[in-house]
Amino acid sequence: MKRRFHFLILMALLIFLARPVEAATYKVDLDHSTVGFKVRHLLSWVHGSFRQFEGNFSYDPKDPAAWKTEAVVQAASIDTNVPQRDKHLKSKDFFDVENFPNLSFKSTTVTDVSGGKAKLHGILKIHGVEKEVIFDLEILGEVTDPWGNQTASFTATTTVNRKDFGLTWNQAVETGQLLVGEEITIELEIAGMKEG
Repeated sequence: MKRRFHFLILMALLIFLARPVEAATYKVDLDHSTVGFKVRHLLSWVHGSFRQFEGNFSYDPKDPAAWKTEAVVQAASIDTNVPQRDKHLKSKDFFDVENFPNLSFKSTTVTDVSGGKAKLHGILKIHGVEKEVIFDLEILGEVTDPWGNQTASFTATTTVNRKDFGLTWNQAVETGQLLVGEEITIELEIAGMKEG
């Protein structure tokens, strides 16, 4: 009887230890996160951002296989600090926010994790078109703030061709050069607050 009891205790312990540990879930902290981009305008760069977005991610520094994230961005919240340009970007020439109000990203896997860097793979949806993209991910780490909240932070960048997402409007200048570049660099600064 005693041996059977010890056996049951041992089995229960093994089952408990064998259970996968779920990665912690973090909600994106809007006050300390940025969804930004830059694009060529003739020879210079135009920088912009989206002011309204939401998202979450799962993160366990010891288990990259458990990392995942998803986010939704309000297209109409685009801000390049020039109201007339923002109005044009919201129009049918570009984002067509009335018909395509959201941009989104959902991760599929993480690879090449090494020395605080990794590759974040996922599906990016812009203008109703979904494409697989790879972000260069910089893992900034975890910390507990003065109020006891655990936060984790990352930087992620990628470059996409806007024409792949149906954003094809352009205009040539006298030299034959296009007014707006086709490649868009997406720059994310993400901080998340641990839930639960």
